[in-house]
Formats: sequence, C-alpha cells, structure tokens
Amino acid sequence: MLLGVISDTHGQLETTGRAVQVMKERGVEAVIHCGDVGGSAIVGLFQSLAAHFVVGNCDSALKLQTVVEAAGQTFHGRVGKLQFGGRRIAFLHGDSHSALQRLLDEDHWDLIAHGHTHVAQCQAFARTLILNPGAFSRCKQPSIALVQLPELKVTPVALQWA
Repeated sequence: MLLGVISDTHGQLETTGRAVQVMKERGVEAVIHCGDVGGSAIVGLFQSLAAHFVVGNCDSALKLQTVVEAAGQTFHGRVGKLQFGGRRIAFLHGDSHSALQRLLDEDHWDLIAHGHTHVAQCQAFARTLILNPGAFSRCKQPSIALVQLPELKVTPVALQWA
C-alpha cells in the first residue's frame, strides 16, 4: 500500500493540485494531511483520494472540520491515529512539541508524521519513524512524501513551484 503524506499547503492551489496528480499517478491509496491546509479549495482537490486531515496552527478547526466532512473526507482534530498496511500511524501538525513528544513516549507508533517546520526530513527514533514531508510555502523546495507500507520505505518527492 502506498500512503501520501502532505503538510503546510497554505492555500497553494496549483502546487497542491500538482501534488495530488503525482500521488494519483504513483498509485497512492490514502493521504494524510498534517495541517495548515489554507482554505476549503485545497480540501476539494483531494476528492478522488481517501484523505485524512488534522488542524494546523493556521487553520480554523471548526471551518476545516466542516469543509472536510462536507467533502466526504475524514477530519481527526489535532491528532490523527490510523492503521494502514499493517502499520500504526499517528499524525499531527507539529506546532506543539509536547504533543509530538507524548506520541513518541507512547512507544506505540510505527510512523509519526508532522509538518509545521516547513523542512522535509525523516529520521528514526527508537522503533518509530518520524516524517515531515515538507511544505508549499516558506521553503526552498515544495515537497511531499510517499510511504510504502508495510515496509515504511519513504520516498521524498520534490514539486515545481507554481
């Protein structure tokens, strides 16, 4: 199973549209969005994929929840917790270091995805892979990540600027 991980789209419609197209072309089966969506039009771009959203520090939680649910997608509040491809996955925006630390301390997750820093990175911490797919604004290169499950093989994908 191939999972798409995206964050900090900040209303960048063209770049997000390109990201969705790349995910569809590569056979992504589900997407997690780690917050800072940046508007209802962004949510609509994910209509052909099973998408899961959490709220970021630049999002209105109530507005995002309303838009995500109206689009038939899944809203998880501040922290999403899922099982995909035999793996336990948690995702959040990452603006609360203590929330991220609590997830790590649980020592329960195979993958924790987050955004907020606008810096793409992937690192192992004990038995957990921590992934930040990057961002679409205030970054050197817009990017997403694809995760092959159950292997937890991460492929970063650089996107062109809109």
